[in-house]
Amino acid sequence: METGYIEKSLFLVLFCIASALWAQQKLSGRIITGNEMDVTPVLVVNISSNKSMLSDMAGKFEIEAKENDEIRFVKEGYYRVDKKITGEDLNSPLNIILKRMEIQIPEVKIKYNPTGNLAKDNQHLNESRKLQSLRSDLENYMKSPLNEALPNNTISKTFTGHDFNAGQVDLFGVFNAVSGLVKKATKPKITKANYNETQDFLKRIKNEISLNFLKKYGMGEEQIDAFLLYADKTRSLAKRYRKDFQIDIVEYELKIAFGEYSKTNKLEGTKE
Repeated sequence: METGYIEKSLFLVLFCIASALWAQQKLSGRIITGNEMDVTPVLVVNISSNKSMLSDMAGKFEIEAKENDEIRFVKEGYYRVDKKITGEDLNSPLNIILKRMEIQIPEVKIKYNPTGNLAKDNQHLNESRKLQSLRSDLENYMKSPLNEALPNNTISKTFTGHDFNAGQVDLFGVFNAVSGLVKKATKPKITKANYNETQDFLKRIKNEISLNFLKKYGMGEEQIDAFLLYADKTRSLAKRYRKDFQIDIVEYELKIAFGEYSKTNKLEGTKE
């Protein structure tokens, strides 16, 4: 009896250790965009566990994941990539290639080739008086008030079955309505930040967010302070996030601002 109890205990301990090791696996790799000038980070989201992180300036990332998890890579101006993780992906670095979205210009077809004769070309390019009059009459009709009430677009009860929900309370609808009211009530209202609120917000950034990616470019404390003022001005950071401070989102906004800042300011550091 005691032997069986010990065996069960050992099995339970080994099972817990294996589960912990399996749950703590890390997925790492690098994201390639093909544009060396684009230094803004990529948002990496584990759809299965609802966890997210930002890649560094070199495109490297590391996020908790396990086999069969769905990982999503999102970057503004690029096609989104979804990847279902396999056991091999967890054992070796993963390379993700993002493709830039194309800007398509609609094709314009010219049905009439101008001859250079203004009188002749004008007959083809300008609308006829009848067509102009018809367009004007239609426009006036659409703007005029209705003279007759619109019919009720419903199906007659003769052709419908019995409504089993009649007299019942839609609990799902009530729950959604209450949830919406709670979210509206708990989410802080966005207001303009005064000088003291802005300074407190920037101090919080320096205390709670790693700014090593700025120091890698040779930026000292004064340059970092100047950049934070630039980021707050261009991205309205204090206004949008001082009441709802989320480290991942604020860090993402800072790196987007740095991408623009590095285009107009000379930096001495080098990329990794």
